[in-house]
Amino acid sequence: MASTDAERGSGRLKKVFGAFVVVALVAAGGVAWQTGWAEEQWRDFRKGNSGAPADPAAVAPPPEVDVPDVVLPEAVAEPANGLARLDPTSLEKALAELNDPDLGRHVLAIVGALNGTGVAYEKAEGAGVAIPASTTKIVTSAVALFLLGPDEVFETTTVLDRSGTTPRLVLVGGGDPFLARAPVPADAASDLSGTYQPKRADVKTLARRTAVALKKDGIRSVAFAYDDSLFSGPAVSPTWEPGYVPDDIAPISSLWVDQGREADGTGRVLNPAPVAAQEFRKALATYGVTVVGRTAHDSAPTTATTVGSVSSPTVAQIVQRLIEVSDNSAAEVLLRQIGVADQGVGSFASGRAGVERVLEANGIDLGASVLYDGSGLSRKNRLDPSVLLGVIRLAAADAHPQLRPLLAALPVAGFTGSLTNRMDEGPPAGRGRVRAKTGTLSGVSSLAGIAVDRDGNLMAFALMADKVKGPKETLAQTALDNAAAGLGACSCGR
Repeated sequence: MASTDAERGSGRLKKVFGAFVVVALVAAGGVAWQTGWAEEQWRDFRKGNSGAPADPAAVAPPPEVDVPDVVLPEAVAEPANGLARLDPTSLEKALAELNDPDLGRHVLAIVGALNGTGVAYEKAEGAGVAIPASTTKIVTSAVALFLLGPDEVFETTTVLDRSGTTPRLVLVGGGDPFLARAPVPADAASDLSGTYQPKRADVKTLARRTAVALKKDGIRSVAFAYDDSLFSGPAVSPTWEPGYVPDDIAPISSLWVDQGREADGTGRVLNPAPVAAQEFRKALATYGVTVVGRTAHDSAPTTATTVGSVSSPTVAQIVQRLIEVSDNSAAEVLLRQIGVADQGVGSFASGRAGVERVLEANGIDLGASVLYDGSGLSRKNRLDPSVLLGVIRLAAADAHPQLRPLLAALPVAGFTGSLTNRMDEGPPAGRGRVRAKTGTLSGVSSLAGIAVDRDGNLMAFALMADKVKGPKETLAQTALDNAAAGLGACSCGR
């Protein structure tokens, strides 16, 4: 069975003890890279490594991302303006690890100035496209932010149909990827991989609000149905390996709780919508509303009136979480929301069409690239690294500030998310100077993101290897990490 970077990372990521590392890109005649982390973590890092990177000035995260306040260290470098030209010879030397035979016979790479248009370094061994694995999430997140906006939320609602003898309450799924069974404790983030946990809506709160509204209208008994019609088409991608569902991911639904996980959190269910409806029904009963008859599966009538609702985190907050910990389920829900926003249909096919249209409309040539899902689980996905470079540059462009949360979400090498325990064997100066999304399937390793070198030169990059032999997977990942760290450790400008 193939493994994903989300699975590998979740069991070994260290707690960050409330620290949040963020890079904000600010347009002011150029693009400024600014990094900050908690003082305690900075101090610990310096004790263990005399070659600690001189990272630029610390700033607060963008307003779209709601994170706890942190104590930031004094800035130790001037912000870069991103205008310097990159030197291909220096980049080739910095990326020497890409020649490691452990990476296999198909290695692709591309590097360019973050706010530029050209390519300063390119490596292509074999075909010009590769399996992207979870770097696919960069594309999905960027398109979701572009179409929906960073402040968009998804509502789970209850509506009341009074046309029958007994009022019928319908639970309507709105495609909230993080809808929970019950309120999540405020300190739950400390028990989860990653530094950021958005506040999640839950069906228990919705049941309470619904019960209060119903009883206020004198209604204490209802028939009950659930509506998951926002998403359509196959709930499981036909391009996924058979063993992925339900071991790694539940069938995609516009109505689920805890991303389709069992109540004890040990596994996933094959029927997430009815399970969510059952959880809501039980909660409704505890709040004094009797449900008569069986739970039905039906679309809510257009004449029904809204009774209660709960809202998901914003798209920016969803992106922050899914990129940092490589959340496959959230990425697939966002792909469906892309389909709804762009094509009016929430399916894999419509989401794919929406992604293609947005990329092409923004001048990003897909060429031979093709994406069948939003998470990168599909081994049939193919991406030219230039597509990842183009998307990252689009997110940094002055014209698209709504995409900036994508860059702020990228894990920081050696500190956060899926990169917490990585890049610790490469050039020490690279730690903290690289932000990247990981991508891992069996035989596949990839990294794509942004880096600032020792002189403050900003660059975007994508590194991909998809012919890695099984016994070499760990070594290949290390080689790719070392190559990315080399970008942070070099003086790559002319």
